[in-house]
Amino acid sequence: MRSVGVKQTMDHTEIELTGSDRPGLLSELSAVLKHLKCNVVNAEVWTHNTRAAAVIQVTDEETGTSITNLERLSRIKALLCNVLKGSNKSSLAKTIVSHSVTHTDRRLHQMMFADRDYEQTGEDVLEDRQRPNVDVVNWYDKDYSVVTIRCKDRPKLLFDTVCTLTDMGYVVFHAKIDTEGPESYQEYYIRHVDGSPVKSDAERQRVTQCLEAAIKRRVSEGLKLELCTTDRVGLLSDVTRIFRENSLTVSRAEVTTKDGKAVNTFYVRDASGYPVDAKAIEFIRQVIGQTILKVKGSPEDVKSVSQEPPTRFLFGGLFKSRSFVNFSLVRSYS
Repeated sequence: MRSVGVKQTMDHTEIELTGSDRPGLLSELSAVLKHLKCNVVNAEVWTHNTRAAAVIQVTDEETGTSITNLERLSRIKALLCNVLKGSNKSSLAKTIVSHSVTHTDRRLHQMMFADRDYEQTGEDVLEDRQRPNVDVVNWYDKDYSVVTIRCKDRPKLLFDTVCTLTDMGYVVFHAKIDTEGPESYQEYYIRHVDGSPVKSDAERQRVTQCLEAAIKRRVSEGLKLELCTTDRVGLLSDVTRIFRENSLTVSRAEVTTKDGKAVNTFYVRDASGYPVDAKAIEFIRQVIGQTILKVKGSPEDVKSVSQEPPTRFLFGGLFKSRSFVNFSLVRSYS
């Protein structure tokens, strides 16, 4: 399922997108928005289990305000749907227009849940030690179910699990949360809104899968790139195009702008599944210019190569001299 939804506020137009993930998807979407004279002011993009979801806030390039022309909004939605379909033209696409306001992270959880990203479709890249342990049992004499979660602790973990249980129609009437070192232990006593516990093995499995997915959506494997620069129209399109041209794909992104400054965080991986090539990172430094580069993590996470000077795709004037890029290699749980 592919979908594009639009929400209006006085300051910006909010676009929601869900569909299949693929290398270069964010680059293609941002290029379309640039072509349509939309300036991306804020965005958050998640990918998990071959699925992608994004909440993107845009303004009109000329006025700097929200886009209200219905014909133009219809064109934006249609073109973004075509990008989400890619080469699979038989895929369904739908558009929705809503004026409600929802917390961005909460909305991303709801979108990926609705897109059934919890259904396993391929190999799980998480190591066994990183995979969350979720267990669901019924206490029939108490008429409730107990959900226990053991996993690596990280910021917003409680938010992610409670939102998911709520969106699935469960009421949490008692909970125990404990952290010791890097590990987290959560225990929830839940019932359906009608007062009944988990009713079947199939439902128990679904609760387990959905909570695992909610936890893993924020776990970003790969290279973390933090970009701070003067904001301008098309910045996101230019940056993600450079990533794509150097065989990097974005697995998660957070884009914010404030007072004329853009602060963007990207988690990127090699599009072919290999370790990120250090030569590609060195090349990106040359493209952007005036950069600060920091690489953290284990040596095997970045493939070491000779530092040959790049000779192609040089866009030295792309960023102002006062801009900086900070790269760090991490496994992010935030």
